[in-house]
Amino acid sequence: MNEKNTTSVAYFVLKGVSDVPELQVPVFLLVLHIYLITLSGNLVILILVCLDSHLHTPMYFFLCNLSIIDICSTTVTLHKILVNFVTGNNEVSFIGCIIQMYFFTWLSCGDLMLLSAMGYDRYVAVCKPLYYTTIMNGKVCAGLAIFCWVLSLLQMIPSTFIISQFSCYTSNIINHFFCDLIPLMNLSCSDTSFLELLIYTHGGLIVTFTPFLLTFISYVFIITTIMKIKTSTGRSKAFYTCSSHITAVMLLYTTLICQYLTPSSTFKSSKLLSLFNTAMVPMLNPFIYSLKNKDVKSAMQRKLKYFISTV
Repeated sequence: MNEKNTTSVAYFVLKGVSDVPELQVPVFLLVLHIYLITLSGNLVILILVCLDSHLHTPMYFFLCNLSIIDICSTTVTLHKILVNFVTGNNEVSFIGCIIQMYFFTWLSCGDLMLLSAMGYDRYVAVCKPLYYTTIMNGKVCAGLAIFCWVLSLLQMIPSTFIISQFSCYTSNIINHFFCDLIPLMNLSCSDTSFLELLIYTHGGLIVTFTPFLLTFISYVFIITTIMKIKTSTGRSKAFYTCSSHITAVMLLYTTLICQYLTPSSTFKSSKLLSLFNTAMVPMLNPFIYSLKNKDVKSAMQRKLKYFISTV
């Protein structure tokens, strides 16, 4: 189905990460290991926060939400690579492709918004420490989390609906390892001008830039407050409370900038950056928050000691 002006498409064919046959097994093993590490790492975070009362704080509540997003987003994207290799079938139905695209964009939007909410949490912790428990109470945290989930869910409906109405495609072969919005749009021979405008205005300004701006503003106040602390010990302690979050933010936004805002990048490099963004970033998040965090390491040690003592 490579003819021009194809009137309808019943299914798409995903080309995967690489076209080289010799790389299929290494890519499968790499993706499998990344997925298992991501799944286990984020599940450990979820279990620790649920079981350890010392971690029942706003920061770890948001971290649980981030872990859920990371588990879901990697499952949505990486499962096709694994299933396609095992079954040898690279086909995905039209409706299945639209559903995968919607869930990926929804979770990606939720990730950005949740990191922005976590930035506000860090702002309150550093700039208003005496009022932290009052401001970041249970209702506020739950409200922020629900807002992030629901708004990101609604944000992606317009673009998904528009592309689902396209009936003309030049090919049914998607040069990607999952159904992403832009590769799918580029295959359509329908008029995509409005969708492109929606992507660059709504997707670029509202979905991506607004959470970044809110996070940036939070850190402007945080850095200003830290610089006013007179002792180096106090400054180090204040910066330590934000180090994990700012590392995760920088990692995600750097990947997004390289993936979508670098005009000279080839599509092959774009696929590798997409693989890093969808696979490596969710895998690294648990390590960023656990290896750099004394509370998580202490909670893990307590639970391991309790488990060993009961065996």
